[in-house]
Amino acid sequence: MSEKSLKDTTLKHYEEILIKERDDAQRLIEQLSESYKKGSKDNSGDLSGYSYHQADQGSDTHEQEKTAYLIELEYQKIKLIKESIRRVYDKTYGICEICGCYIQEARLKIIPYARFCIECKTKEEKKKR
Repeated sequence: MSEKSLKDTTLKHYEEILIKERDDAQRLIEQLSESYKKGSKDNSGDLSGYSYHQADQGSDTHEQEKTAYLIELEYQKIKLIKESIRRVYDKTYGICEICGCYIQEARLKIIPYARFCIECKTKEEKKKR
C-alpha cells in the first residue's frame, strides 16, 4: 500500500461515483448493443432488411461500425473504472501512478477513473506524438 492515501470518506465518495459511472456505461452498452442487433433498417421502420441503394447500404454499414466503436470505447471505460475501484479498496486511488503525487480533485471530478495527474498525462501524450 502507498504511504499516501486519501481520507476514507473521500475514497467512499469516489467509490460511489465510480460505481455509478460503471453502471451507466453498462446500460449504454446494452442500449448500443440492442441498436446494433436491430440494425438501422429496423430503427427506420423499413422491415425489408435490404437497402434500396448502394449509398443506403454504405450508410447502414457506417452506422453499424460507429456503434461497434462506441461499444468498444465503453468497454475500455469500464475496464478503467474497475481498476479504479480496485485502487479505492487498496487505498491508492487518487494517486498518480507515475509520480506518486495526488491527482487534482478537479481532474477526478471530470474523469473519476484517471490514473495520472495532469502533468504526467500531458508528458505521456507528448511522447505518443
